[in-house]
Amino acid sequence: MEIRGGKRYRTKEERRQIVEETLRPGASVSQVARAHDINTNQVFYWRRQYRAGWFDEIARKATALVPVKVVRSDKSLQARSRETKGNGSDHRGSIDIDLGHARVRIEGAADPECVRAALESLAR
Repeated sequence: MEIRGGKRYRTKEERRQIVEETLRPGASVSQVARAHDINTNQVFYWRRQYRAGWFDEIARKATALVPVKVVRSDKSLQARSRETKGNGSDHRGSIDIDLGHARVRIEGAADPECVRAALESLAR
């Protein structure tokens, strides 16, 4: 807890711990608030934030923007598409995604819904 200008500021971790105390079976929000010298309405506000995912750092990181690197090959896309149509074979590309805890490599023609579902399940 930090005190600035006479006001107390609690870290996200402190607020998360206080909220989780109130979620235990038989816990009273009022008693937990008094034990931590916090206004009960403040704890109820933090509980709404907790349910909305404000204190969930993993979810925040999962929705953050990530750097993307686009690499051009020797041939232009138009030349490749002409070659593909001409000889009957389809162009197979690849997508590499590093999520930190998992690495995904998709080769060939990827169904967007399948990719979305796979990434959503790995992001949890």
